[in-house]
Amino acid sequence: MKNVLLALAFSILASTSFAESIDSPTYKPGDTWLYQDTVEKGATGWNQNRTEITISRTSGTSIYYTSKQSGSTQPPHDRISGSDWSRLRNVNGKETLVNKPLSFPLSQGKTWEIQYTEQHPNKDHKSEQWISKYTVVAAEPIEVPAGKFNAIKIESEGTVVVEIEPKASVVQGVETTSTGTTMVSKAQKPIATTFTARTYKAFWYVPEIKRWVKSVEEYYNANNERTERYTDELISFKVGEQHK
Repeated sequence: MKNVLLALAFSILASTSFAESIDSPTYKPGDTWLYQDTVEKGATGWNQNRTEITISRTSGTSIYYTSKQSGSTQPPHDRISGSDWSRLRNVNGKETLVNKPLSFPLSQGKTWEIQYTEQHPNKDHKSEQWISKYTVVAAEPIEVPAGKFNAIKIESEGTVVVEIEPKASVVQGVETTSTGTTMVSKAQKPIATTFTARTYKAFWYVPEIKRWVKSVEEYYNANNERTERYTDELISFKVGEQHK
């Protein structure tokens, strides 16, 4: 009974702690988060490692940070993101926003959308059109290796429309005439094929941690079968004067 009451109190606290919008945090050099990363691919592919993220410096629009896998002998990778941890990459020769997990100020019900089309992303796809709609769902209690937190949950449901690179096929046959037999080849006109797949993302952001304590990204194929899942859970952190 005691555990039930504690869980209820924790749930009520979480639901009432999101009455106002949440502004962007102030990051300081040295702010650090250690995550446990789990990658699942297909029915049997699975691996896990730990990644440490440390703030190097910030500007008005960007966060400069390092990313290093625990136990790796390689030096940390220098990376850059938007001030909301958004990610840009080269798409069709242009720097393009491809992921935006947060959009400050955060308020319940707030939505935003990312949309872009990439031409020839690989040898099999002629194009991929990505659409992701993000929604600030609600406050939600969550437990991860770093502890229990009152988090703000952000979800994203999206689609990717894939156009397959058309390939010409050749049909061969035998043609018999009065003068003999001839092998005949005929090229068929390539037909463009498209299919739609789905994506799902969720982020549990905690204001005092200045980042999410858990994230999940899932990718599905045209048959709505999950093909990939990426999960990050916070193990420890050092933010300002806080140590955990």
